[in-house]
Amino acid sequence: MRIRSIRHFAVLGASLAAIVAGTPALADEAAADAAADAAEGDAQAIVVTGQRTTYNNAALDETLIDDKSPIASAIDLIGTLPGVQVNEGDAFGFDDWSTTYSIRGYQTNLDTQQVGLTIDGLPNGGSGYGGGSKANRFIDTANIGTVEVFQGTADIASRSNEALGGTINFVTADPIDDMRVRLSGSVGDFDASRYYGRFDTGLILGGTTKAWFSYGHQQATDWMEGSANNHRDNFAMKFIVDTPVKLTGYASYDDAYENNYDQMYSPAQYAASPHEDGLNGTWTGVPAADQNYRGVWGTLRKNFFAYLKAETKIADALDLKASVYYHDMAGRGDWAPPYIVDVTQDTGAQSEIDGTSTVKGTPSWWASLPEGSGTPTYFATNAAGQIVAPTAAGAIQQQSYRHTHYRKDRLGGTLDGAWTMQFGQIENTLRGGVWYEDTHRREWRDWHHVTDTATGPAYDATPYWTQYDRKYPQTTFKWYAEDQVVFGPVNANLGVKQFINHLDRTDLFGESADTSIKSKSKVLLSGGIQVEPMTGLDLFGGYSENFKALSDTLLEYSEDAFESIKPETAKNWEAGARYSNGMFNASATWFKSKFSNQVIFVPSSTAAGPDYLSEGDGSFFNAGGIDSEGFELLANVRPVAGLSLYGSYTHIDAKYRGTGNAELDAEQGVTAGNRVAGIPRDMWVLSGTYTYGPVTLGLTGKYTGNRFVDAANDWTAKNYFLTDLSVAVKGQALTDTLKDLTFALNVTNLTDEDYLGGISGNYAWIGTPRTMIFSVTADF
Repeated sequence: MRIRSIRHFAVLGASLAAIVAGTPALADEAAADAAADAAEGDAQAIVVTGQRTTYNNAALDETLIDDKSPIASAIDLIGTLPGVQVNEGDAFGFDDWSTTYSIRGYQTNLDTQQVGLTIDGLPNGGSGYGGGSKANRFIDTANIGTVEVFQGTADIASRSNEALGGTINFVTADPIDDMRVRLSGSVGDFDASRYYGRFDTGLILGGTTKAWFSYGHQQATDWMEGSANNHRDNFAMKFIVDTPVKLTGYASYDDAYENNYDQMYSPAQYAASPHEDGLNGTWTGVPAADQNYRGVWGTLRKNFFAYLKAETKIADALDLKASVYYHDMAGRGDWAPPYIVDVTQDTGAQSEIDGTSTVKGTPSWWASLPEGSGTPTYFATNAAGQIVAPTAAGAIQQQSYRHTHYRKDRLGGTLDGAWTMQFGQIENTLRGGVWYEDTHRREWRDWHHVTDTATGPAYDATPYWTQYDRKYPQTTFKWYAEDQVVFGPVNANLGVKQFINHLDRTDLFGESADTSIKSKSKVLLSGGIQVEPMTGLDLFGGYSENFKALSDTLLEYSEDAFESIKPETAKNWEAGARYSNGMFNASATWFKSKFSNQVIFVPSSTAAGPDYLSEGDGSFFNAGGIDSEGFELLANVRPVAGLSLYGSYTHIDAKYRGTGNAELDAEQGVTAGNRVAGIPRDMWVLSGTYTYGPVTLGLTGKYTGNRFVDAANDWTAKNYFLTDLSVAVKGQALTDTLKDLTFALNVTNLTDEDYLGGISGNYAWIGTPRTMIFSVTADF
């Protein structure tokens, strides 16, 4: 799908109106263009009803993609699709920490990852903050062709270890057939700016090959007090060689630096400061305050991802596909605790503050400390480097700069085959495939001394303490097989799949025993039926069993904390109807899901926790789960040439089942029957796009119902309605010499509504305010 050059921004709406008003001669041309659009099937129409399959799905068309500004993140694009909820810290997607999204009650946030994510069908390697990478780490928004959302049962071949509630597949745009240079620039609120360039080679090498190469840079500050230094650079390329064996390759390098937004920890805090998160933008020289300096709340990530795919067809009966991919991630999370950890038993000057040596692992002398004394720390020294009270005369305030480092590299491959046979009027397709991935993840944490707390957060290059250093090798293997039968208007399939994961821990300091866990699913069933009783009408129903492999988070504890744990599972049912007659598209889907074996951690210090002597301080439990049921409605209509309308409604009843242990339920704040935190009961979207000659107008509104912030259902995040406005004018409105230029304006949260956005861990982030972006795109 070709990405149109239209981008939107509304702050210069008056200017665009003047342009349109000043070109009355274009009226006749506009009418002719509109008629041409109608004759061509109205290329501007919004159509998101997805593929005609035995399971529900939806896909973004280019109109909904263009309704977002070029600075918007890849994740933000899917927020208008049915059953989907997306919240980010700002309108630019800067801050992985505050990004949350959900499908039908399954969530990905700081605490849990229950939604699968793939890039061109290949796995992202997890979406968690520490070792994962969300879609915006792999793909620039301007290089997206479409985004496919497979809710619930999804496709049996989906490659993800997290797809309990469906999969989101981000599809990169293919190179175009003609040579083209595209340049784009954007500016906007909160010091936002972006520039982007892409070169398409067009068809070369005898018309068999085409490729594109792109680079994009964007930056912005935070919207609260303007101290963040967010920036991102993305290099990417894609090629297609169309021969009897078709080859497709993609590579992307992404380098991002983000300062975080903090959460709201109570309703009273939000009521008192609905536009401030408690972080500040001025370094004070007082560590107790500077631990909340936004500049030291940082997320740094570098991601390189590349794949090569090959596909061919033999004798018009056997389809073969294979791929190999590689991903390397280097990341860091920053914070500045208001103290120094006392890791060396000095009698005079403290060695932690001289910046010359590093203690590795848990200091041996801590073993002699009295029970319950806690971790030794100090907050100030005198001029001689000796520990003193922070209030002592001449005390020098001391502070740490803590880095948590994340490294991950993945090498994997896939192989798929489909054999189609004809038996009279029956067409039978047997398909199957395998997926293998070898992953190496490393995590370590080091503490640096802030060189001079009076002047700023600069820190000594040599850490005074490396707290831990561990590796987590992992292998993933999945196989699947499915048989599909087509007989007249009936299409039915039945399939099986299985995941086998091996996960190890290697402690590079030797402080904990090396260990491993095997995360193996049973043979999981899936199947469905699709019937087309009349032209344009499609009835479907499906069932699937999904699985989430155990995370290496478990291995951060002693072996007896997770020795009996089981992987999380889900069962999904759905049934529905789709209808399409070219001018009108609609679908209605009922769904039901049962999420089981929820993994929770219970500290041993609690009454419900285990009572044992071990290296760890708690245990993991498979405790209860979630039951959800609901329905989705979706419709697209094009009543007149140039006008496309889209609407969707989602109702979700997602409730906790409880753990089965009343004492544990009470400590976890879970009551069986309570609604799931972060999930609204109702969501609906109305969107319209109107194109008249060189001018395109778009208006989208989304309602999100009340959500509970906490599992106890004591804190309610009130419903909200967000409106996005977009305006774009092609340069031909000014003169024919500018016909390859597009001027675009975009406003998100047009009415500047106050609301709570992402929810995770019984806390919430403040929602994004009104944000405006102006863009110019030129094609050569």
